[in-house]
Amino acid sequence: MILVIGATGKLGGEICRRLSAEGKEVRAMIRPTAAPQKVEALKKMGVQIVRGDLRNFETFEPALKGIDTVISTVSSMPFSYVPGDNDIQNVDLAGIKKLVDKAKAAGVKHFIYTSFSNQIDQDVPLCNAKRAVEQHLEKSGLAYTILQPSYFMEAWLTPAVGFDVEHAKVQVFGDGTKPISYISVEDVAKFAVASIENPAARNAKLELGGPDKLSQLDAVRIFEKVDGRKFEVQYVPMEALKEQLNAATDPMQQSFSGLMLAVAKGDPIDMDKTLKAFPIPLTSVKDFAKRMEPVA
Repeated sequence: MILVIGATGKLGGEICRRLSAEGKEVRAMIRPTAAPQKVEALKKMGVQIVRGDLRNFETFEPALKGIDTVISTVSSMPFSYVPGDNDIQNVDLAGIKKLVDKAKAAGVKHFIYTSFSNQIDQDVPLCNAKRAVEQHLEKSGLAYTILQPSYFMEAWLTPAVGFDVEHAKVQVFGDGTKPISYISVEDVAKFAVASIENPAARNAKLELGGPDKLSQLDAVRIFEKVDGRKFEVQYVPMEALKEQLNAATDPMQQSFSGLMLAVAKGDPIDMDKTLKAFPIPLTSVKDFAKRMEPVA
């Protein structure tokens, strides 16, 4: 049986859908406060629901009973973040590290963890938590797979970060010329599912990107062509991004500022080697622009 942590999120939900479609037994550890409609959607897929919380370590044991593989996609950011409670320290760092320990003790065979690209190396709370969990997992004695995707199209090409297609207005970080391997959530889900049985995923880090290395301005041009309108582009200079990061006091604000600064620096991923081991068709930014599905 496979346990998915973060199943009510877009990535975790897509992983559950794909696993269920393949006839796999899937369990999801869901917080008591999770949206009922999302829980019902998982139940309709045939997913077994167990209540649990990464802040409450006592809930881990029943969730892990009989589990062979754990897939963690969860983060406190951005939608469920509560400072000092459901936050980076308690969920993204302490909670997942303890989950790794409990998984080892429960006899779990394989732990798949969703981090992000190794080139996103800002000294901010979320980045530091991700790297700390990666190191903890590598030393745990569990067979592991660490997925390191670049920037999700469903987040970074949407109004949530100033990429407003509806109003043909885009906020560009830095000069907008550095290449980024934007990747679809669906494609990351495919890699997560494939990692369960593909030997190339065992005790491995998989940096994941889309089929193209595109600058922010390249992405704007693609959307303009698909949409048929000229977009208004507003630039946020590197110095302004650095000032924003230095002025941020909340860990979530610091983390978002760091991620925006990393976007400005670029994040190109070479997928040739990975695609030889995982022959998975990749979604292009043009494909995504035609779908126009914002993050949920």
